[in-house]
Amino acid sequence: MSTFLMRTSVAAALFAAAFALPALADDPAMVGETTAGKVLVDHSGMTLYTFDKDSAGKSACNGECATAWPPLKAEAGAMAAGEYTVITRDDGSLQWAYDGKPLYLWVKDTKPGDATGDKFKDVWHVVAP
Repeated sequence: MSTFLMRTSVAAALFAAAFALPALADDPAMVGETTAGKVLVDHSGMTLYTFDKDSAGKSACNGECATAWPPLKAEAGAMAAGEYTVITRDDGSLQWAYDGKPLYLWVKDTKPGDATGDKFKDVWHVVAP
């Protein structure tokens, strides 16, 4: 094989690998230390919650509720992996779910590690890993 063809093949492989990396991205959440103990947090360290009124794969938190409890958004093309799935919200946007339960942030958590929404109105809960 000529040097030119070898370099072209290597460059093409590197180019293809660069576009494959987003598919291998990190999970949408990780385990973090919070005031409620070790729970799931987003990549900024903000605590994630579930809502008892949601059904598996379906969010019941829309409108004003979603303003106070912002969904953990998934980007277009996001793929399910392990216990993480992607659901479609009523407005057509995508949201991450863990073990079938949609994931949310809480606007009153102001810094990483806050878990002020845990047990809010007995229907919001931190997510145990």
